[in-house]
Amino acid sequence: MLTVKTPEEVLTLIGESAFAMGEPEAVPLSAALGRVLAEAVTATEFVPDFDRSTVDGYAVRGADTFGCSDSIPAILTVTGSVLMGQAAEGAVEENTCMAVPTGGALPQGADAVVMIEYTEDYGDGTIGVMKPAAPGSNLVYRGDDVRPGKVVLQAGRVLTAADIGALAALGRAQVTVARRPRVAVISTGDELVDVTEQPGPGQVRDVNSALLAAAVTSFGGEAVPMGALRDEETLLEETVRKALAQCDCVLISGGSSVGEKDATCRVIDRLGELLFHGIAMKPGKPTILGVVEGKPVMGLPGHPGAAFFVANLFLKPLLARMQGRTLVRRPVPAVLTETVSANHGRAQYTGVHLTERDGVLYAEPIRSKSGLISTLAGSDGYFEIPRDCEGLPQGSTVAVTVYHME
Repeated sequence: MLTVKTPEEVLTLIGESAFAMGEPEAVPLSAALGRVLAEAVTATEFVPDFDRSTVDGYAVRGADTFGCSDSIPAILTVTGSVLMGQAAEGAVEENTCMAVPTGGALPQGADAVVMIEYTEDYGDGTIGVMKPAAPGSNLVYRGDDVRPGKVVLQAGRVLTAADIGALAALGRAQVTVARRPRVAVISTGDELVDVTEQPGPGQVRDVNSALLAAAVTSFGGEAVPMGALRDEETLLEETVRKALAQCDCVLISGGSSVGEKDATCRVIDRLGELLFHGIAMKPGKPTILGVVEGKPVMGLPGHPGAAFFVANLFLKPLLARMQGRTLVRRPVPAVLTETVSANHGRAQYTGVHLTERDGVLYAEPIRSKSGLISTLAGSDGYFEIPRDCEGLPQGSTVAVTVYHME
């Protein structure tokens, strides 16, 4: 008999967990994309380090352009040009200007830049300015982006391409990130054969080894495949011990129910502490979580569809937690294309295919039993029907968690 927790209770338990992890590591920027920042990045210099123009034009004193127009241009003498990558030579004095490119340094004495489109070159060393430029126009001042002491990136952030660019601007050639959790992936079942084999009567290919290894990688972990095992408790315990010696987390699919050969629960209980056995959800009720030697050991259902949902719902935040970050899910509203019934008393998770028509996002429920994976392969996300709800009618708006947006 399973003693179940609600999905919310499981997520709370994961969020409060403190599983053992190795020390952070320094990686070059070229390898930092998608990694979790282990410590805050604080600026030690100004970015940019000089006042610069944001347009092609002329550096001027704003006061010299006040009141000018197309009919009464301000006449300024051009005293030189600013070259990219060099400090300006000379200064802008009363009724003079200097040509400056986008990104070029602002000469001393200037406090604005006039866009070249609002000027006319008279060919005699002077220009006419047709539009006034207030002080500060078309300029980025020293330190407008970053000043020393400013926290640019917080610890726990998953680094994006833009973050990598910010680190490069700060002169950071490498960054300290959380180590990727090494996750042992074990499949169990007498019926399993390798994906390269033709299944015989009563046999199926080992889907979960590949499925869950890919999930671990997409969740920021490092998958360590341990193969498919026969339903032998001694063999499972031996493999789990081996996995614990080299990994930070162990993932076991199959053997999580209450049958005679469902040994996962007994092995975890014997080696460490069983945190729970069972979640009030569909699919995925017989999910297990324990801790052995300070490391999480998770038992997932053997059915690929159920294992897929459990991994997304609970393994993903678990691996995020182990890397020092909190997973933030960003559901999007979508309109159900058909009625979906639910089992009273258990939260139900349903995969959907999303389509957009006339600016409205629609969610088409994927009718799939937990043992089927082919239909889930085309899903874009999922939504939850709460445990106290018996279903949702066509036209209802549901909150869809889109896989690639998490």
